[in-house]
Amino acid sequence: MAAMTPTPVDRGPAVDVRDLTVRFGEFVAVDGVSFTVPTGSVLGLLGPNGAGKTTIVRVLATLLPATSGTAGIFGHDVRRDPHAVREVIGVTGQYASVDEELTARENLLIFARLLRYTRAGARRRCDELLEEFALSDAADRALKNFSGGMRRRLDLATSLIAEPPLIFLDEPTTGLDPRTRQQMWATVRRLVDGGSTVVLTTQYLEEADQLADNIVVIDHGRVVAEGSADHLKSSVGTGTLRLVLRDGAERATAGSVMEQLAGHQVEIDSDGSLAVPVNDASLVTDVLIGLRDKGIEVDDVGVHKPTLDEVFFQLTGNREDTV
Repeated sequence: MAAMTPTPVDRGPAVDVRDLTVRFGEFVAVDGVSFTVPTGSVLGLLGPNGAGKTTIVRVLATLLPATSGTAGIFGHDVRRDPHAVREVIGVTGQYASVDEELTARENLLIFARLLRYTRAGARRRCDELLEEFALSDAADRALKNFSGGMRRRLDLATSLIAEPPLIFLDEPTTGLDPRTRQQMWATVRRLVDGGSTVVLTTQYLEEADQLADNIVVIDHGRVVAEGSADHLKSSVGTGTLRLVLRDGAERATAGSVMEQLAGHQVEIDSDGSLAVPVNDASLVTDVLIGLRDKGIEVDDVGVHKPTLDEVFFQLTGNREDTV
């Protein structure tokens, strides 16, 4: 948990991980992972269930020792200087770390006092956070009467009492409804706009697509891909060209033209449209000209860009689990 006045940090990487390995007996949970997180950015950690994402977060938050390798937080080694690391981080796990019998205000006040806020300072900070996370109206209600979304917002508020420069969010929106998830996304964006750095693990690929500046894909404890969402999407091709013909009887001729120009097999979708992968945007024009030259009229045309889901499935070969 972060201290009330965080230790000043430089403008180097917020997180620097080198050859990190974690073993539990014979089982290798994290296998030689390396990555950096620039200050003021959001890193998304993606991977199938059990890939090692939470284990990495626990090591970086000084909650679990690594077997080998190094990890630094704003230049502080997590193994040699854990106290300095804890002063500049906030951690929100998958389950609320709060007392069910107490009110939201009481929970926040307890944590604020533990972080050495004065009584008056603790009250001010709690009021700010209750307002920020839309909990003011429920501030004096016992947590056992809170919805899942309210609990998650309070847990995030608790981790931000000391305004840490680095925040670990381990699947913070698990179980939330779409509206509450959108609210949490807005909160993360505000934190980054204010200068914070965020390391985010998530079971929602759209979440990483929306929030992350850089994404590290973990599978079986190893990094299998890294880059921005756009970079990862481009790794599976520019996109898919889909055409709807005016005359369905011309599908065979049109499909032959498309395959010849695009160099890939054409698929016919359930709605009768023709689809073919295109690795170069200029091929779209070539196909349309080729169809025009054959006298084939097109009613509708579109290019479908790869989704992060498709990238994830291709990289991990896992179509049943999400992350």
